[in-house]
Amino acid sequence: MDRYPPIADHGLVGDLQTAALVSSRGVVDWFAAPRFDSPSVFAALLDHDGGGHFLLAPEHSDGTWKQLYYPDSAVVVTRFMSPDGVGETIDYMPVHRGLTASDRHTLVRAIRTVRGTVRFALECRPRFDYARAPHQLDLAEGQATFRAPGTTAFLQTTFPLERDGQDVRASITLNAGEVAAAVFTTTGGEGSAAPPPPNSERITEEIWEQIDYWQKWVRTSRYRGRWAEMVYRSAITLKLLTYAPSGAPVAAATMGLPEQVGGERNWDYRYTWVRDGSLSVRALLDLGFVEEATRFTHWLGDRLRAHEGPDGEPLQIMYRVDGDPHLTEEILEHFEGYRGSYPVRAGNAAMDQLQLDIYGEALYALSEGRAVAVQGDYRGWKILARTLDWLADSWDRPDEGIWETRGGRQDFTYSRVMCWAAFDRGLRAAAEFSRPADTALWTKARDEILEQVMERGWSDEDHSLVQHYGSRVLDASLLLIPRLGFLAPKSASWLATLDAMDRVLVSDSLVYRYDPAASPDGLRGSEGTFSLCTFLYVDALARAGRLPLARYTFEKMHTYASHIGLFAEEIGPSGEQLGNFPQAFTHLSLIMAATTLNEALDAVQQ
Repeated sequence: MDRYPPIADHGLVGDLQTAALVSSRGVVDWFAAPRFDSPSVFAALLDHDGGGHFLLAPEHSDGTWKQLYYPDSAVVVTRFMSPDGVGETIDYMPVHRGLTASDRHTLVRAIRTVRGTVRFALECRPRFDYARAPHQLDLAEGQATFRAPGTTAFLQTTFPLERDGQDVRASITLNAGEVAAAVFTTTGGEGSAAPPPPNSERITEEIWEQIDYWQKWVRTSRYRGRWAEMVYRSAITLKLLTYAPSGAPVAAATMGLPEQVGGERNWDYRYTWVRDGSLSVRALLDLGFVEEATRFTHWLGDRLRAHEGPDGEPLQIMYRVDGDPHLTEEILEHFEGYRGSYPVRAGNAAMDQLQLDIYGEALYALSEGRAVAVQGDYRGWKILARTLDWLADSWDRPDEGIWETRGGRQDFTYSRVMCWAAFDRGLRAAAEFSRPADTALWTKARDEILEQVMERGWSDEDHSLVQHYGSRVLDASLLLIPRLGFLAPKSASWLATLDAMDRVLVSDSLVYRYDPAASPDGLRGSEGTFSLCTFLYVDALARAGRLPLARYTFEKMHTYASHIGLFAEEIGPSGEQLGNFPQAFTHLSLIMAATTLNEALDAVQQ
């Protein structure tokens, strides 16, 4: 076996506070607790030998392996088929139904033989605090207790365990119809009590309870379009990546996975970006998930109320899931990185960047929510209005832009467009809610931005809008322009920009975000196409009336999905998925593209 499985070769399970990845060979090689942004417990995906893992799979690998989600659920089934027997590992995390943060999180792994006889092997090798904290093992019948500073973890099984240094291993043979289980639970301090021992019958019942929970949630969606399976899988993924106690989504479940294997573009995405979360509001509302959209708008409103950022900025580009603005970046020098992709970073130094586009996305979220948005409340409106008053004096500055480049600030066109959107949505909300506002100031700023973008952000040589003023570089972030209404989707200037992107950024339907060689971003190496941008391309094509190409591009993009319908951040040159996995931004843009394209196709048929 390869020391590192493909990034996409995993299923995601979670309990709405944290998540784990399970490879299609039955190995949990990523798990952080007690939150998404906590230090890892299993991190073999970042360091095969020292990161820690939890294997529970057939002992002999000579056979066929398949992995699937139980339909419309977050229960992962990994199947093994051989001449001697067919076995299954069923993985899930019991969902925390309330909104209270917990330090107790449970990963349940059931095994069963469907046909013949299968011998299963278990290896549990936790490595706490990114494999920096040693642990001690206490082993009793059917229970291993791992004690590390500040954390206690329990592994409880329905079969005997053996000591392997400070770790455990086991094996068990199951005949057709027999079931066994291993339950791994992380808790807080050393005095934490062990949960009740597992019972195979009770775990079987709980599996169906978890399936029922997710299927009932999916059935509340109002999407009935052509791509229901992909849309529902994306919706479940977005919910799995949302920290329920605060309502804040993380950008991805993982950290440190490379945008180029062997390269340095290895970031920590386990935080809440204002941009990503704000755009998810529209996707959630399109599906009918009002509660989830509402909770994020409340979280966003709290950031506007509470945050006093550097230089008086009202918003920071990203936060921890509880709203903490401190995300100090460090390099985990003892991790070799996924297939040698070094350095591995924990935390994210981009938190200090100036990205003016976030104000447009924030206002987009609050206005798209309308009746559920924070500006419906008077005090919330005053904070929002104060933010727009500040932006009226602050929008015309160079910044680092949407892609968090580390090559210096520029006058990014996308940042200006989103500032335009902030004023446009603010003016609409003031009129709709009849709220006090300096509408003359906001209108002046909005109009100045549009004129500036069309004068300074337009390239006569390329007949298109460009990445930043004074350049000829194209940027796929501008594919959001027709959705925002900055330009009409069939206007001559927009169609010319779309044609230019077709020529430069699109490769066999896949879309690059920009060309790093033409626009240095301060980092070495190259990157793949951005799946987010491909779905934005589909959305823009549909709005432009180019439906055959939009549908073909959308259908072709599905062939790049993982075996169970998940997407990372990028697609590499050989069709492999790259970057942190799964990525929320990709899945929310899939939902946006699916709803836009479906409505456009329906309109033509009618």
